[in-house]
Amino acid sequence: MSQMSFSDFEYASKRKQTRCERFLAEMDQVVPWAGLLGLIEPVYPKTGGGRKPYPLETV
Repeated sequence: MSQMSFSDFEYASKRKQTRCERFLAEMDQVVPWAGLLGLIEPVYPKTGGGRKPYPLETV
């Protein structure tokens, strides 16, 4: 990512916040994410346990 210029930085603060951004900001304040992730983590599938690739025969 490139560095923001002064005009980009100034414009970023003046941009109107979308409904989605407002909703996500509110959810970050309301939902106890650490507790929720702690409940989900033990049953969430781990990476690396997938099917092994089928070996191709070289003729």
